[in-house]
Amino acid sequence: MKTSSKNFSTRAIHHGYNPMDHQGALTPPLHLTSTFAFDSAEAGGEMFAGERPGYIYSRISNPTLDLLEQRIAVLEGAEAGLALASGMGAITAALWTLLSPGDEVIVDKTLYGCTFAFMRHGLAKFGITITHVDMTDPANLTSAISEKTRVVYFETPANPNMRLVDIEAISKIAHASGATVVVDNTYATPFLTRPIELGADIVVHSATKYLGGHGDVVAGLLVGSAEQVSQIRLFGMKDMTGAVMAPFNAMLILRGLKTLALRMERHCANAQKVAAMLEASEGVAKVYYPGLQSFEQHELALRQMPGFGAMIAFELDGGIEAGRRLMNRLTMIGRAVSLGDAESLIQHPASMTHSTYTEEERAEHGISDGLIRLSVGLEDVDDIIDDLAQALADDAVRAAA
Repeated sequence: MKTSSKNFSTRAIHHGYNPMDHQGALTPPLHLTSTFAFDSAEAGGEMFAGERPGYIYSRISNPTLDLLEQRIAVLEGAEAGLALASGMGAITAALWTLLSPGDEVIVDKTLYGCTFAFMRHGLAKFGITITHVDMTDPANLTSAISEKTRVVYFETPANPNMRLVDIEAISKIAHASGATVVVDNTYATPFLTRPIELGADIVVHSATKYLGGHGDVVAGLLVGSAEQVSQIRLFGMKDMTGAVMAPFNAMLILRGLKTLALRMERHCANAQKVAAMLEASEGVAKVYYPGLQSFEQHELALRQMPGFGAMIAFELDGGIEAGRRLMNRLTMIGRAVSLGDAESLIQHPASMTHSTYTEEERAEHGISDGLIRLSVGLEDVDDIIDDLAQALADDAVRAAA
């Protein structure tokens, strides 16, 4: 069913599937098969040669994954999509395809810990230069970019400190030098930000997070032009990483997409109230949330995001010791490192998700030791606020300050 002209939720539920083509099954079939039979030897040969469409082997493509790929592409406003085993699978498959020894990739100052490790301790070992630039000011990219720059890579909002990057401005600078722009859109999702429409070339997701939405699957997604996605499928995924999504996981992500708009509306509404509560609370030194007027990049957020997401970073007056005490006092909010689940989750980046950075690297890249990351869930917002309030009111948390 072609729904590209329909609104977001309609596309998320209907695009690419017609029940009448599948014996009336309202839910798309799950194709649990590793391989596919050919009508004839000639047909098989034509498929291997790329002269005929069809399925050969599920490490390359599968009907269940194909539907998911069509759906994420239409939601992101891209030509094509690719389903992978994890968010890191999406990132590594893309970059192994785009980069060669001697190339340079320019990345923002702040990256998810495993992405940072792959760049600095993985790609760099193979003769690829990794250059960190503060992309909150596009002029910094103009100064740094060179003829060796093949990729410009960033997250917006960035994990964990919520820095924003002006996608349109950065894309224009990168394209003027012939570089490919890759954006991690995990925090925002296509419901809030569509980087392709703002000039980016490739978008990656940890679909484990909001796209799945229920904390029961690990998966990655990628979108871009049909040509680039095909190259990443046949080289970065098939040959270099083998990071293939299982059909059952694709089914779970398809299920999650159906409620993405509803969930993101609730996530955003809850987070706005929680951020305001934290900002007004005694003992809280700073709150980083794009929806607050005090957020330094609030004007960019208004221009680039119709909603502000569910991720909040904050610092307590007592630093990390106060943060530990607060986390240990919580009774409903879970201490866990993922995000985008129905449950609210809290963690300490410096000792958890971003522990791959050295202490010096964290300081250089804007990740303070006292920073706390909160993923605001779908619970009743009053219960989330009450849990935070009782933890902040504890004498031990105040004493740490």
